[in-house]
Amino acid sequence: MELKISAKNLTVSDRFRDYVSERAEKVEHLLHKVQELAVKVTRHDHSRNSGPEDQVELTVFATGQIIRAEAHAQDKFAAFDVAWGKLAERLRRANDRRKPHHGHHGAPGTAELSATEFAALDITPADLTLLHPSEAAEEAKDFGSSPVVIRRKEFHAETMAADDAISNMELLGHDFYLFVDSANGKASVVYRRKGWNYGVIALV
Repeated sequence: MELKISAKNLTVSDRFRDYVSERAEKVEHLLHKVQELAVKVTRHDHSRNSGPEDQVELTVFATGQIIRAEAHAQDKFAAFDVAWGKLAERLRRANDRRKPHHGHHGAPGTAELSATEFAALDITPADLTLLHPSEAAEEAKDFGSSPVVIRRKEFHAETMAADDAISNMELLGHDFYLFVDSANGKASVVYRRKGWNYGVIALV
């Protein structure tokens, strides 16, 4: 597994690199076939009163999966610890999904939900895209004197089973996920509702 550490607005010390490297060794014990762990540390200076805040983003690239977690704290070590806790739980969840299960365990899948919760929500099962961040083109535009800044991202869509798509949304820690529905070729969004409910919005 390759470990990549990058920083913005601060210098990463050898102590922090050693701290991260020690914990990174546990990644492959939590999930097999991990190719890369990317660690990005960003320092945000919000105001003179509150002082700087560090953000740590952890991204694991495994075969067919991307698992992410992030956290903010006054110190990069503290931010890393919180993000690592989130990531470890998501890695365990991803590893558990790959194991064969007999009987009902954990969160219900799309097939189970479609017979109960999905029927009441009028949801159409869909396939989602899982993307490498480097493939996404991000652009921020400031429209003149307007205080609104619109951030734009473009992705190359790939299809997958709805169960896997929803799981990837959960592993990334997102509340919604863009995709192209393989059943009808429509651009759609899956989103999280209360509990284990999910919704799908499609363009017509």
